[in-house]
Amino acid sequence: MADWTCSHATMHAWESPDYEQLLPVSEKSNPLTRDIDRASSTNIVRMLQACDAQMFQEDSAATYQRLLSKQVVEACMEVAKKLELILKDPQDSLVVLSGCGTSGRLAFLITTGFDKALRELNQSSLYSYIIAGGDRALLSSQEAPEDDPELGMLSLKKVCEGKRRVLFIGISCGLSAPFVAGQLDFCMQHPEVYTPVLVGFNPAHQARDDPIPGSTLTFLSVVQRMQELSRSQKAFLINPAVGPEAISGSSRMKGGSATKILLEVILSAAHAATFENTAITYKGIRQHMEAYRRALDTTYSQNAGITALLDAAGKSLLHGRRVCYLGWSSLAILGLIDASECNPTFGADFEDVRGFISGGYREMNNNEGPLSPLGPEFCISHEDFLRLVLPSLNDQDTILLLYTQSDSVSEVVKLAHRVREKTSNIHAVYHQVEGDIAAAEQQDDINKLCSSSVKITWPSSPASQSLLHMWELSTKLVLNAVSTGAHVLKGKIYQNHMIDVQVTNSKLYSRATRLLQKLSGCPESQCEEALLKALYQVDKLTLDITSSEIAKHTCTARKRTKVVPLALVCLLTGCSLTEAESHLERHPIVREAVEACLSKSL
Repeated sequence: MADWTCSHATMHAWESPDYEQLLPVSEKSNPLTRDIDRASSTNIVRMLQACDAQMFQEDSAATYQRLLSKQVVEACMEVAKKLELILKDPQDSLVVLSGCGTSGRLAFLITTGFDKALRELNQSSLYSYIIAGGDRALLSSQEAPEDDPELGMLSLKKVCEGKRRVLFIGISCGLSAPFVAGQLDFCMQHPEVYTPVLVGFNPAHQARDDPIPGSTLTFLSVVQRMQELSRSQKAFLINPAVGPEAISGSSRMKGGSATKILLEVILSAAHAATFENTAITYKGIRQHMEAYRRALDTTYSQNAGITALLDAAGKSLLHGRRVCYLGWSSLAILGLIDASECNPTFGADFEDVRGFISGGYREMNNNEGPLSPLGPEFCISHEDFLRLVLPSLNDQDTILLLYTQSDSVSEVVKLAHRVREKTSNIHAVYHQVEGDIAAAEQQDDINKLCSSSVKITWPSSPASQSLLHMWELSTKLVLNAVSTGAHVLKGKIYQNHMIDVQVTNSKLYSRATRLLQKLSGCPESQCEEALLKALYQVDKLTLDITSSEIAKHTCTARKRTKVVPLALVCLLTGCSLTEAESHLERHPIVREAVEACLSKSL
């Protein structure tokens, strides 16, 4: 395959007002990855690098505000100043981060990390996280609660009981989650206590305008009220466009990375102002964001190593085997997060990609404590891995070790030896600081046990917390590339669309209908009809089905697989569901199944 390259024009094509004009930015397809489903491993990594680089593009023709835009940097400054006031007088105050799916998982990662930093300064905890679906959503897909604004409001009310001052940061990458809309609405009803902040990655006018069932709200109406309040700094909207995702709508990728960058920049600036007497300035915020850009470049300087990991993981999934991340500290949490996202994004089984953390739930430090009694998918410690997974490993399984020089490298060596007894397919991603000779020497033993190692070396930094954040972002980028690329190689992507997505909430139901419309060219009503036929496994819809609410459809979808691929094959060929299932059995790679059907019907 010819080398993949991208032109400046392609990088910016999505900003044209004529480009997929009916879709918000977060749902558009990225011109850079249109044929990612046919790309080599090397080219997949290059495409992902180019997409991630879009996060830091400067304003061009002012179509959209961007991560480094003046308006965004200034909003981050003002929110950091609000937080500084709370940090200096924390009595009866709270900072709450909330979101659904990836956004909620990053809320957890960030709040637990900054609370730990406070404890190290002998300060009381100040941060709290909320995730739709509770702590089980940290590790598995819990899509239904995302559609419930009242549940969002009640969960916020409960967390903030007795507080006189709350800084609330709601995260919704597409400005679309009803759960978060309910929380923001509640904040605006109680301005004497709450200062609401919304973080997302669409322009305000592209916020979701569909009525929320059981509510008078739309997300757009909430955003419009926040815009009014932002003029007097009673609310804040931080919504740069970071460009379409590499896999259309997969906001776990750039949406997740940009969320992490923005919130860590804000929280770090407030902490530095409070505990180090460093003023919050425009220049300081901007420089901190630029440091994340350098972290991205440092990570992708390891393209060859990332490609080797992607290749190994792809082969494992193609053979029906598994990929396991064995991690330490916060890098392990990123492994757990990445693994949990594969199920809803690619229709994967929870066994396909799994994460494990040294110290288990004690190290996680989540609100609800150990979840392992809920079932095997919630068994996340290294001991659980040794007990439940290790006995059945073979050379077709991929094991990836995730750690830094700050972790117990002797512990990493010990676990690697145990794994090596069952498989030689072990790889490592580790971070070290330039010039640390002792750390470099310790890696030799691990390198001998691994098929490949991605060693990422960083310039020494006086701020260890900031360095940890860079290590985390770097690890997230690597894992997103590995799991996404592996599922591309397995055939789970059509062009650059998540064709095998689970239709388990209203956002995904709408996305599925739009996707079928785009790929088939059929009218929306016909696409929704095909989707419902695939969901209910019927060739003729009944009145009972067509008159049901979306909530019933999404509930039914939890028991179904390959719903969107089936609907697409039916739309493109006019065949029955049974025939479509037969086509997909013969051609598990969806693009091949569709092309085979089309060539047969010509």
